[in-house]
Amino acid sequence: MAVSNGNGGDAKAFKFFVGYDPREDLAFQVCKFSIKKRSSIPVEVIPIKQCELREKGLYTRERGKLESTEFSFTRFLTPCLANYQGWAVFVDCDFLYLGDVKELFDLIDDKYAVMCVQHDYSPKETTKMDGAVQTVYPRKNWSSMVLYNCGHPKNKVLTPEIVNKESGAFLHRFQWLEDHEIGSVPFVWNFLVGHNKVVENDKSTYPKAIHYTLGGPWFDAYKDCEFGDLWLKEAEEYKKAAEKNAV
Repeated sequence: MAVSNGNGGDAKAFKFFVGYDPREDLAFQVCKFSIKKRSSIPVEVIPIKQCELREKGLYTRERGKLESTEFSFTRFLTPCLANYQGWAVFVDCDFLYLGDVKELFDLIDDKYAVMCVQHDYSPKETTKMDGAVQTVYPRKNWSSMVLYNCGHPKNKVLTPEIVNKESGAFLHRFQWLEDHEIGSVPFVWNFLVGHNKVVENDKSTYPKAIHYTLGGPWFDAYKDCEFGDLWLKEAEEYKKAAEKNAV
């Protein structure tokens, strides 16, 4: 299946729109690096930068007190940014991909409007990352990694006007969709640090994409978090590759 680009790039590339926050630039760079490094198919990784969306008039809503990142709501512009064509992935920047995203691509089923890991997640912590408030709501973390069927009629509801005015509940809980229009993806593609667990000798539980949802090693307070060593190793590899390419 060819995935439509919509932005003038490689029409055959699997498109990843990654949530971007200036405070977490390194997290974005490592996420991008990990996707491209392990992919056996063409991929295009695009940061969703709020400042650019504001300049284009696509994003106008004021930042709420509970928004822990700049991409809390811009993520829902993914179908629009893909010109409502083909399939595209949105993913938070605090991910480290350990698997080949071709395996994720192969899970795509056109009968769904979106596909995601359907977590049952109620965090006990009251804060996350650098002191941001931790909120609890139904379908929490479902929107942190979503495969969007951008051409699906239901996703055409996600216009800039709707994304700018609708409530967090409407957007993060996928209330523009019926339950049967939401497909499921194995949890290993959105493996929540501190929540999901690896079962010894059960490869089906080994993470393919680690999500440092409470905070990752790019924040001093989370240097020693679970799986932090994997991220730090990837970050070093990214930095060496970036230096080499800069020469």
